[in-house]
Amino acid sequence: MGLSAAEVFDALGKDYEQAFAGLTAQREELEWLLTQLPESGRVLDVGCGTGRPTAELLAAAGHDVTGCDVSPGMIEIARAQVPGARFEVADLRTLSYPDGTWDAVVAFFPLLQLTRAEIDAALRKFARWLTPRGCFVFATVPADIEGLDIEFMGQAVTVSSYPVAEFRRLFDEAGLDIVRERVIEFRPDHPSAIPEHDLFVSARRSAP
Repeated sequence: MGLSAAEVFDALGKDYEQAFAGLTAQREELEWLLTQLPESGRVLDVGCGTGRPTAELLAAAGHDVTGCDVSPGMIEIARAQVPGARFEVADLRTLSYPDGTWDAVVAFFPLLQLTRAEIDAALRKFARWLTPRGCFVFATVPADIEGLDIEFMGQAVTVSSYPVAEFRRLFDEAGLDIVRERVIEFRPDHPSAIPEHDLFVSARRSAP
């Protein structure tokens, strides 16, 4: 059994930010989101890590950003690096907000260390938290895996995911209309890293 997400990312800290600094697809999705948000939009960054690049870019553009992460170490770094956003230690599995709270929810890779049932539940509640036609920006590693023990940047983790087609079905069931979708190959900048295929999806909450 792999380490918990909190243990993994407390250990990785700034090394994670550096390893993924070259992930240009993430910045491109954020640039798209900036064209869609209302002025001073309310954005939730789930699994915010060190606050870079997501919370930093969105806050710099004048948006009201709240970041949450299960790792206290990551939140400490984020608060120091991005004073223009709010950050809180939170487990996305128990996190709760009223329906329609956010103009956008951003989730870059926080679902990998969940079970499939938890992934399903997270996508449904992210959709409910959005304002009508609010935006959801998401990334993960698509694969037909559940409870698989792997090594990630020197850390033992247990991961689950779905193939791309199944994510499309889950988005539809959650009431999310996909606007953009692509899979890119990326190799994190870390000695133990291997190339990975990353799925990026941007969607809107379906019209009622």
